[in-house]
Amino acid sequence: MTRPESLSPRKNFEHSQQVWLAGYAVGESHNGGRKFSEGDHDYRSCFQRDRDRVIHCSAFRRLDFKTQVFVPHEHDHFRTRLTHTIEVAQIARDIGRALRLNEDLIETVALAHDLGHPPFGHSGEAVLDELMSEHGHFEHNRQSLRVVDYLEHPYPRFRGLNLTHVVRECIAKHETRYDSPICEDFDAELGAPLEGQIVDLADEIAYTSADLEDSLASGWITTDQLAGLELWNLAMKIAETGEPDASEIHKRIRACKAVLAVMADDLISSTVAKIKKMNIDSLDTVRKAGRKIVGFSDSMRRSVDQMQNFLLNNVYLNPRSHEQENSSKIVISSLFESYLAEPKLLPQRYQSRTQNDGLHRVICDYIAGMTDRFCKNEHKKNL
Repeated sequence: MTRPESLSPRKNFEHSQQVWLAGYAVGESHNGGRKFSEGDHDYRSCFQRDRDRVIHCSAFRRLDFKTQVFVPHEHDHFRTRLTHTIEVAQIARDIGRALRLNEDLIETVALAHDLGHPPFGHSGEAVLDELMSEHGHFEHNRQSLRVVDYLEHPYPRFRGLNLTHVVRECIAKHETRYDSPICEDFDAELGAPLEGQIVDLADEIAYTSADLEDSLASGWITTDQLAGLELWNLAMKIAETGEPDASEIHKRIRACKAVLAVMADDLISSTVAKIKKMNIDSLDTVRKAGRKIVGFSDSMRRSVDQMQNFLLNNVYLNPRSHEQENSSKIVISSLFESYLAEPKLLPQRYQSRTQNDGLHRVICDYIAGMTDRFCKNEHKKNL
């Protein structure tokens, strides 16, 4: 297909993309529009603009000092919520490219999927949900959508980042073992596009392999404990075959990378098989499939579940993890009560929202947006 020379850089890109994308991918014309009308950009597509808005928002920057599993910046090698997010985006883009999906949409959703996470990881989320139990609860998927729709406010004409409808839908319908989708503003009968489903599984691949690597580096678990796990044995075999003379630490590192690789390879081959078996040939057939299309093979799913159960019992429920959880519960609960008792402690821009949003929700928004470090400092200031 000949590319018309008279087209703008953006139109040229979109023209090339139409040739490259599979029939079941999300094209630029499937973006669903924006709540507030905006003109097109000369050389960036709608999803590239969405991605850039996410990267440049303050909530994205704050992910650098939010806990993934291990407390950030106490050890040079531990993941933060930001580095996890970047890894998800990289894995998801690679998988999306193999399936000829829209990489810009994938990257945008991946970079935005954890914007609503509060300080102190999942323990911080549990505390906030408990504190908000009579005021609408707290769930980080819902909060991620609230961040991009309302809490970020860089534009004078409207609140939020004014992202395209399909990006917002993929954020809302993000689903993993630890995440449940919310569909209040979207049709629950329609499945997420393959680009959103890819991010769900890339998230799972990223945290499974990364939490394994960080847990070994921290000494919370040992390779001897992993010897009975199918996924680890396969990964270690790959590492030893590829580098038989490597030191033990390098074999361990290569095995952790192999865990990621074998999960991604299986996901791609299994998804290709499902696409063929289910006769998926358009975005409409994806949406109306009635079940997930992106997924692991049955054997890999069992191996991944086995690894994740191991991590749950030996890392996430580790006594040292409980110490972190207890500390975060005290900090967040105490800070929340301080703001309830004296709302003037809140920044003025948050105080001004209490009449419309309610004091509990405003406090929740403020604390959820904090980094671990800032939350601890605010707690000390208000003791």
